Amino acid sequence: MKLVSSISRCLRLLAPSLSAVPRFFTQVHTSPKDYDRLLAAAQRLRGSVYLEDGAIKPHQLKDGRHYLDLDLGSWHLLVLDGEERVRGCVRCREYSGDQSFTELSVSNSALAKSPTLGATLEAAVRTELSLASRLRLPFVEFGGWALAEEIRGTTEALRMALALYGLTQAFGGAVGICAATQRHCSASILRRIGGQPLQHAGFELPSYHDHQYGCEMEALRFYSWSPNPRFGIWIEDVKDELRTIQVLTNDATNVPPAPTSGRARRRRPSLGLEQRRATCASAERMPC
Repeated sequence: MKLVSSISRCLRLLAPSLSAVPRFFTQVHTSPKDYDRLLAAAQRLRGSVYLEDGAIKPHQLKDGRHYLDLDLGSWHLLVLDGEERVRGCVRCREYSGDQSFTELSVSNSALAKSPTLGATLEAAVRTELSLASRLRLPFVEFGGWALAEEIRGTTEALRMALALYGLTQAFGGAVGICAATQRHCSASILRRIGGQPLQHAGFELPSYHDHQYGCEMEALRFYSWSPNPRFGIWIEDVKDELRTIQVLTNDATNVPPAPTSGRARRRRPSLGLEQRRATCASAERMPC
């Protein structure tokens, strides 16, 4: 069975800079005008969805846009309809395994500020950062997932989640985390395809209430090489599609890169699949 999108919808990718784009992608274009237009449209979609959900207040929008500094220097996977309108978006921020916890967006979450669980979250994230460093792979954070109402409950949400695996595999592999909302079944979809609760010393971090966004959230981890096997064929299908989708960059000399160069780290040979699995299994048994 092949997971397909509506014939009127397509994927588009915004890259943080030209130098960050792997050779995997074959349709790469530098177009500041189109890049800025689509990023603004994604921020407006995110703003309208979050505002409707009660996750943000009107004063947090700028010209209707939910603007975050980390949008620049990140990857953005977009779903466009037949009229080139952004109907879905998700952000992927790439780091190296040498990143400090405080430089990650998860460090600003309600869970990180919890007097009882904050230290556990930090320890769990540090474990994942260490794993990425040992595997010589980038560390990524997913966020900013928003879908227009007409594509919620369709295969498009699942297709976007699968595309995140395809994207990180295109990087050569990655260790990832995400603070996922239970609203609109987002966390449920991500867990179904391979996301697992962050854990430390055998303790799984529970779901938590985020007062800022007014919803229940889950802190999840992802390994690009070990999605749920039942979705493996679909991920390959989506990855084939990603190879030929249009990738847009801004002027590479003006766009700030991610805080550390995951691209530079990818020049180092990463470990093979079996080595990754063995290292990952060993890491899960080690005390932090």
